[in-house]
Order: sequence, then C-alpha cells, then structure tokens
Amino acid sequence: MSEHDEDGYSGEATLVVDGVSLTTTVELRGYFQPIDGYYRWYGRVAVNEELTRLAGGKKKPVTIQAGAHTASGELSDPDPWGRYRITGTSTPPFHVPTTLEELNA
Repeated sequence: MSEHDEDGYSGEATLVVDGVSLTTTVELRGYFQPIDGYYRWYGRVAVNEELTRLAGGKKKPVTIQAGAHTASGELSDPDPWGRYRITGTSTPPFHVPTTLEELNA
C-alpha cells in the first residue's frame, strides 16, 4: 500500500531548458502533502541526447508542458541510465482530479 494517493502522467512532454524547447517522454507522479499544504510532483525524463547536452549532468530549472498543462520545476542529476529526475511543487504539468465525479470516471 502506498503512503500517498498518487496522480500521474506518462507520455510526451515539451521541456524548456535554458530557453531551448525539446520534446521527450516523461513518467510523472504527484500527491498532495497535507502537512505543508503543497502538491508535490516528480518523475523521470526518458534518455534524450539534447537534454543531456543542455543540462550537462547538473541541476537546471525547467518548464514542462504535457498537453494543456504547464508547470515549472527542476531537473536534477541523471541516473546511471541517463534519465534525468524532474521535480516540482504546486501546480503539476498534468491534470489532477478535483471532484468525486472525476475520481470515479
């Protein structure tokens, strides 16, 4: 059983790093943290040579757009397979159900 009820998105997204826009695939998850009242989202970006060149293995601010949703976050260092971790706080770059009808749909 998970500690949090998680929302998520898996698919194509557009990242903007240092003013350069690139399309890649992401796997994202997120949850509301009731202790501090923030929504936290996180995930991995698929291996992308242009992203590797732009980020250079360092932390970088990033804007991510997945469909109609856009958010600001941070890229952190890549894992051993070359996938960058991406994190953010507050509005996520994916739809989050806000009503019981949406949750049961």
